Amino acid sequence: MSKIKENISLKAFNTFGIEVFAQYFTEAVSTDDFRSIIFDNKFKTIPKLILGGGSNVLFTKNVEGIVVRNNLKGIDKIDETQDHVFIKSAAGEVWHQFVMYCIENNYGGVENLSLIPGSVGAGPMQNIGAYGVEVKETFFELEAIHIETGDKRIFNSEDCRFGYRQSVFKAELKNQYIITSVTFRLDKVPHFNISYGAIKSELEKMNITELNIRNISSAVINIRRSKLPDPVVIGNAGSFFKNPEVAKEKYEHLKSVFEGCVGYVLENGNVKLAAGWLIEQCGWKGKVVGNTGSHKDQALVLVNYGGATGAEIFKLAKDIQQSVKEKFDVNLEMEVNII
Repeated sequence: MSKIKENISLKAFNTFGIEVFAQYFTEAVSTDDFRSIIFDNKFKTIPKLILGGGSNVLFTKNVEGIVVRNNLKGIDKIDETQDHVFIKSAAGEVWHQFVMYCIENNYGGVENLSLIPGSVGAGPMQNIGAYGVEVKETFFELEAIHIETGDKRIFNSEDCRFGYRQSVFKAELKNQYIITSVTFRLDKVPHFNISYGAIKSELEKMNITELNIRNISSAVINIRRSKLPDPVVIGNAGSFFKNPEVAKEKYEHLKSVFEGCVGYVLENGNVKLAAGWLIEQCGWKGKVVGNTGSHKDQALVLVNYGGATGAEIFKLAKDIQQSVKEKFDVNLEMEVNII
């Protein structure tokens, strides 16, 4: 474990680039590092915040207690069958690098999730998803440490209670476990998913004639780079809001009142609305408010143009929620964790 430091800036550890300070800060490179903090009398009774890639968090104030950056590394093939391979990744691995590892070895299933920022450990926590695929589809199990007892527990897919950008770790078990590794069941013979319209058109634009996971990954990367700002250049956490789900009757009413209302019918009969479209119709897309704003190419992405505070970005998010509620009578839920 690296040295425990005091009063450390977290600006470099969150993709919004927000300047806040942690009372204590350290990095864990092994599960024993986590346990040593859990059982250390100095830290036993103070709050603990486990930080991954910092790509889905908005700091609105300084952090009391200890911030532990999950820096566990390692990717291994642990089992295989005729059709599948089981890959175990430490939670501190960068998600996109894990995806690239799978593509290099022709393991299918996560190529549509290329270039999503953050760590492997955040994958099941958020049930990350993009372009018609969610992480729950390749998830097999994960290992986690209880943040108070230090006990190890294995969670299978059912235990995780995956939902849309949701899991048990964001609900009843929030802040109770540290995810240390995730095992994925990937396809030896890939099944291609290009049902998301933008992928097909991007592949055509790339003049791709042979469909494989590398080409699909390249298409997804091109799309993401064209639509989403690079956090290294402009501070952001990707999509700030979830796409809201409404009853079909509500969607039909919205369509009759607002021409061009975008919606996707779900298996349960409800309709998922495009949050970006709702925000854009309220006039927020490209709007700059102080040091923050809604990005010019993607209204769902709130950005830090430099020097913004977390409170400033949070206020913008609340104002956007209110305007969408007033115009459409639809509630937008924040996807980003507010601290």
